[in-house]
Amino acid sequence: MEPVVAMGMAAKLRSQWDRDGGLGQNSNAIKFLGQDYMSLRAQCVQRRTLFDDPYFPAAPSSLGFNELGPRSAKTQGVRWMRPTEICSRPEFITDGATRTDICQGALGDCWLLAAIASLTLNDNLLHRVVPHGQSFGDGYVGIFHFQFWQFGEWVDVVIDDRLPFKDGKLLFVHSPEGKEFWSALVEKAYAKLNGCYEALSGGSTSEGFEDFTGGVTEQFELRKAPADLYSIIQRAVERGSLLGCSIDISSRGDMEAVTFKKLVKGHAYSVTGVEEVVYRGSPTKLVRIRNPWGEVEWTGAWSDNSREWENVNPSVRSRLNNRSEDGEFWMSFREFLQEFSRLEICNLTADALEASQTKKWSTSLYQGEWRRGSTAGGCRNFPASFWLNPQFKINLQHPDTRDRTDCSFLVALMQKDRRKARKEGKDMETIGFAIYEVPSECVGQSGVHLKKEFFLTNASRARSELFINLREVSSRLCLPAGEYVVVPSTFEPNKEADFVLRVFSENPAASEELDDDVTAQLPPECRLAESQIDAGFKSLFKQLAGPDMEISTTELQTILNRILGKHKDLKTDGFTLEACRCMISLMDTDGNGKLGLTEFHVLWEKIRHYLTVFKKFDLDKSGTMSSYEMRLAIEGAGFKLTNHLFQLIILRYAEQDLSVDFDGFVTCLVRLETMFKTFKTLDTDGDGFVSMNFFQWISLTMFA
Repeated sequence: MEPVVAMGMAAKLRSQWDRDGGLGQNSNAIKFLGQDYMSLRAQCVQRRTLFDDPYFPAAPSSLGFNELGPRSAKTQGVRWMRPTEICSRPEFITDGATRTDICQGALGDCWLLAAIASLTLNDNLLHRVVPHGQSFGDGYVGIFHFQFWQFGEWVDVVIDDRLPFKDGKLLFVHSPEGKEFWSALVEKAYAKLNGCYEALSGGSTSEGFEDFTGGVTEQFELRKAPADLYSIIQRAVERGSLLGCSIDISSRGDMEAVTFKKLVKGHAYSVTGVEEVVYRGSPTKLVRIRNPWGEVEWTGAWSDNSREWENVNPSVRSRLNNRSEDGEFWMSFREFLQEFSRLEICNLTADALEASQTKKWSTSLYQGEWRRGSTAGGCRNFPASFWLNPQFKINLQHPDTRDRTDCSFLVALMQKDRRKARKEGKDMETIGFAIYEVPSECVGQSGVHLKKEFFLTNASRARSELFINLREVSSRLCLPAGEYVVVPSTFEPNKEADFVLRVFSENPAASEELDDDVTAQLPPECRLAESQIDAGFKSLFKQLAGPDMEISTTELQTILNRILGKHKDLKTDGFTLEACRCMISLMDTDGNGKLGLTEFHVLWEKIRHYLTVFKKFDLDKSGTMSSYEMRLAIEGAGFKLTNHLFQLIILRYAEQDLSVDFDGFVTCLVRLETMFKTFKTLDTDGDGFVSMNFFQWISLTMFA
């Protein structure tokens, strides 16, 4: 294994062990960029200095790269100022954090601010993001920290409190009075997490919802709203779910255009409440909505100063109707469905809910990756490689009710870190998923990775509504009880991305990643005595081995490359000395670093077998192995490997065009066989575990 790859693998394993131990939960968040809030704060107190963050400096790079880049008019004249420099008595949170603390600045992140506004409705959720004990009072040293959910784990982000300031006010989010700073500091921490402020421009409220809660979002097209949507909203508000809504735009000119009744198109609003009131003797359903701008309110029926309130019970009116330009307003549910296009509801996971909450989702989460040539198989339109995608099994055992056989569940596929990659010009990949029923012969089995033939002969039972270039694609589905396989993919093959797959079910549902067990079923070695070896082979060996009658590494290289040269149908750049050394290591029974007659005969037969396998699975007769031919060929040679191991093989043995030539194929199989046999030799009790000290470990790996 190459040193860089080995180090990377070690870091991955160490990271997984830490996560298995509980790191990444909200109560034990990962320290972003290794910065520890408590120790950094203690240093500043000891030195009597204000904290300056070296990882997110008060510099143009932290603002942006294009519209907020160094040459942008929007960033000219920006100064970075601490709240203590902006006003005489800054407050972190005044009288509790409320949804009216948040006004949008010169950044298109209304989606984020709508999510923050919804967060303030649930104190428990708010303080998972905004830890207690922070202020500008005693002990203030200019350092704050916030926690965000990122792709399956919680991250603690440390910042200094220098904020971009221009023309006498904060450039981005601010409180109406300008003296409360918690929301501006949350925005800064989230900008740091994503690389810069500009990376936050444009998005859906669901993204903010999920990063503040770890929940999963459902979207409803209001033109096709289900009949029970009002009760869905009502139950969601009662459960502490976060809700957002928006109006679609039909052209770029529509963006943030204000309608006749003062609703803003293409703008993210949060839904903050529902109420049913008696109006002129009839029950009327109302929805409360907030504009994160902190102003520009609906002027239609049930708005702050509308006449409808005059016909409502005075006590109800005084409780609900706040007549101020704070960006929050009521409207009837009927008009809500007419005026708005889309509703997003973020359902919370069990860990985010109060202990008293009885209705909780059963959830499973899996980390995965699509890699060129190994696990990035593309969608069903590419049958030759689709089966290479990661596969996950769901066992739906509990129907929703006794009189039904169907089980409700929600599948959410999220691609990771794409917002952060905007600086490099990268954007979202187009992603989606398909769901298949597990074939009867595989029901109850775990070490199975479904192959090409299965997908060629079986139709999907369900799929994501579409493949789309959003951070997350999710669908609420209903299928009969049984076992199903979810196959997440990019639309085209060989598109690289990391992803998180989450399965939420109303009732408990077992799930697991489907992958082959790592096994080796190798043909028996035919180790003949010298007297049994063919006379012609003995004669050839004498010519090749020379006077010492043994074949060294360099002699083996010469022999193999001479033979390869005669096979014009094989593409190869020849066996390297390292590959030949690996072969001798596999066959050398007496440990002298050379091969005698019987050892060379076994190797010769092995290479002939490998040649047969290679030609059988070189389906297009190109003289090389494509990545999907390679996986089939490895299995044909007797090895079953996990997705992860196959990724490592492609990383090590494939050429730039993802092909594997014959010498790479042989070297790979020899190495696999060597590793299996080495482990089996050390695993004396056959329990699948080997224990060794550092000297034994380094001795083994130096010559592996």
